[in-house]
Amino acid sequence: MKDIYIVITYTGTYLSKAIKLYTKNTYTHVSIALDKELEELYSFGRHYSYTLFPAGFVHEGIDFGTFKRFKKTKAVVFSKTVTEEQYDRIQHVIKQMEKDKEKYRFNIIGMAAVSLGKQVERENYFYCAEFVRYILSEAGVETEELPKIVKPQDFTKLKGINSIYEGFLQEYSYKENEKHIKCG
Repeated sequence: MKDIYIVITYTGTYLSKAIKLYTKNTYTHVSIALDKELEELYSFGRHYSYTLFPAGFVHEGIDFGTFKRFKKTKAVVFSKTVTEEQYDRIQHVIKQMEKDKEKYRFNIIGMAAVSLGKQVERENYFYCAEFVRYILSEAGVETEELPKIVKPQDFTKLKGINSIYEGFLQEYSYKENEKHIKCG
């Protein structure tokens, strides 16, 4: 058994403020990490911290990119235990997407459709929550709790998820977060 990490954030960018205003949710972005240090953190979002586009598959980090620029990014970090086989599959799918990242695009139409209660699926297009659900599904991780039209906050409902940190992302330290609080 191995742990993966679901990181739900709110940066305070104009886009995240608009999403928060509409959804009334505390957090507006979700990423998946393969390590407790959050060095292998992936999602779909902006490629450059100063511009909304281009956007697509991104390797994120606490100390670079958007999260570095927005030092007051609020976050909640969850751990979820998966089988070795599921972990290996998650890692494989992410690495394959990273290798072929030019063919993946940000699903801005799909994200906008969420506000209308609609789902717009397009091949090789994802917004952050679609991406995380896709990765989990491809690995055989149970995602039945997630609605068809998925939003970042929905990941707090996954079975077997444990909250390990809530606060500013810049202040996250896995060493201080050994205590797990049961959620979901």
